[in-house]
Amino acid sequence: MQTIGIIGGMSWYSTINYYRIINARVQEVLGGHHSARILIDSLDFDAVRACQLAEDWEAAGAMLAASGRRLQDAGADTVLIGTNLMHKVAPAVTAALDVPLLHIADAVGAAARRNGYDRLAVLGTKWVMGESFYADRLAGFGITALTPDPERHDALDAIIFDELTQGVVTDASRAMFVAEIEKLAARGAQAVVLACTEIELLISPSDSPLPVLDSMATHALAAAEVCLEPVSA
Repeated sequence: MQTIGIIGGMSWYSTINYYRIINARVQEVLGGHHSARILIDSLDFDAVRACQLAEDWEAAGAMLAASGRRLQDAGADTVLIGTNLMHKVAPAVTAALDVPLLHIADAVGAAARRNGYDRLAVLGTKWVMGESFYADRLAGFGITALTPDPERHDALDAIIFDELTQGVVTDASRAMFVAEIEKLAARGAQAVVLACTEIELLISPSDSPLPVLDSMATHALAAAEVCLEPVSA
């Protein structure tokens, strides 16, 4: 069994679910008392958030790269970043590692292709929706990413950071996200990616007018499959 290293704490609400899903899948496959070999380096999200607000991606990249290196040095065979947005600095993390980085958009892209989707609605932070680092990764799987109109990005981003990352879930915010999914469905999206690991706190498959790809759960299940692989000699 491989050891998975999670760069976590962004936020801790989703890190809990990574731990739960990976372990549940490993126990389902192996049975008995089996659980996953997991290392977690849980960062102080306040420090990460300060870098986001300052647009200091170099400092953020250095912070996550150091975390990834700590996990590798502690024995992780594969590392993952437990958040969508901070894959903006995935190149810096990858450069710091001698072990693979399991990219969240790769897990989403592979899941989408298995389900026959090639046009995905993408909901996330303003950077995930407004920049190309996430869409470009999906494009490598032949997938077109559709995002809300730019003037809606700040309002959706505020729900994520002012509410969801602090454990606040409201019906009004759910209605706003559902309305955006409906608009993207009208533009041809076949499914919606919850491309922020906290949106699954707000939107369930029963809420959505489109099939849902929960990025956190998809990433965690991909990590579980890696965990179940034998360690390379």
